[in-house]
Amino acid sequence: MDSSREHIPGNAISDLVRHRFLRDGYVVVRGLCEPALCNLMRDQILASLDPLVGPAEFEADVGYPGAPSSRRVFGGNTPRRLLHAYARHSAFRHWAAGPQMKSHLAVLMDDQDVYLSQCHHNCVMTKHPGYSSATLWHQDIRYWSFDVPELISVWLALGDETGRNGALNVIPGTHILDIERGRLDRDLFLRPELSENRLLIEQAVSVELGFGDVLFFHCRLFHAAGKNRSDEVKLSSVFTYHTGANHPIPGTRSAQYPSVRLAQ
Repeated sequence: MDSSREHIPGNAISDLVRHRFLRDGYVVVRGLCEPALCNLMRDQILASLDPLVGPAEFEADVGYPGAPSSRRVFGGNTPRRLLHAYARHSAFRHWAAGPQMKSHLAVLMDDQDVYLSQCHHNCVMTKHPGYSSATLWHQDIRYWSFDVPELISVWLALGDETGRNGALNVIPGTHILDIERGRLDRDLFLRPELSENRLLIEQAVSVELGFGDVLFFHCRLFHAAGKNRSDEVKLSSVFTYHTGANHPIPGTRSAQYPSVRLAQ
């Protein structure tokens, strides 16, 4: 059974949910973010898209399949994500560092000392129709530098997420696999032409989310996403967390900005 489709209400975080997270590398909590706060974040995002309020990353910057070839071509000014979400508005800070987030992550991490990274994710994903790109199979930890590869990302759907508009796909259990370097390409994506990788990809599930649903996923979990083939932009906020004992390595991108300790 695809556990992402099970209904786990926001007040039901428990050791059983943590067990599922440790087993699969992800878990979905339905309706965790209340509608009023979701709508406030949506309003802020839409106001920041037209006119565009930076900093932002553009689809043309990443060069993923389906992205415009450069910012100079038609569609080249399509934003992929709005950066530094935590600093943009109090609504994002209330969501990302509030007591509700702390209580859930403390269970999943089995640690009360939880920090939000301002260096990784900390953004709003803005998947536009027409010029959005597909993201190939990867682990987020590939470019992160911490003492141990144990971080959790929190993906909040600010609208319905389906296969049609580019919902995330995940491969359960891959966060505990030891993937040989030769199975990855130059950019550390899974090489789909290899038979052992094809077997993994066949196990993938689509994580379809509704307004206010939240996906918690491990930094080593392989995941991917398709293009947005709908008529509306898909909006999602994403923040990443680590424990106080798991330090970013000095001098790396992971230590560029100070982490934010979630209130006790």
